[in-house]
Amino acid sequence: MNINLTLIGQSITFLVFVWFCMKFIWPPLVAALEKRRLQIADGLAAADRGKHELELAARKAADSLKDAKAQAAEIVAQAEKRAGQIIEEAKQAAHAEGERQLAAAQAEIEQEANRAREALRAQVAALAVAGAEKILRREISPQTHADLLNQLKAEL
Repeated sequence: MNINLTLIGQSITFLVFVWFCMKFIWPPLVAALEKRRLQIADGLAAADRGKHELELAARKAADSLKDAKAQAAEIVAQAEKRAGQIIEEAKQAAHAEGERQLAAAQAEIEQEANRAREALRAQVAALAVAGAEKILRREISPQTHADLLNQLKAEL
């Protein structure tokens, strides 16, 4: 066995093996590696997009929460304002009702006073007639009596 011939044979076999690998094994292997690289790149890009979308969603949620708090504060302020208005309206209505009742009571008092005056006038007229009758010691006719009473009422 000649070492040179063995080396040349091994070199040729190695070159055939390299050519065979470059022609049939290397392209699918490179394609698989490239496919895997693209998948990893897509995954990283999707992760970045997801992270960005998460940040946007967090900002959006914070903005929505801030808006909701502002709306709630506005609603509470409107409710407090309306409650104040209702209280003020109730006070005004109560005041008006009190004034109405006071006016009605004053009118009733005035009517009672007028009735009392009329009753006193009638009593005074009756006493005056009785006194005049005693003075004159004579009976006055009913017609004359009524005329005297009406005259006394008018004078009083």
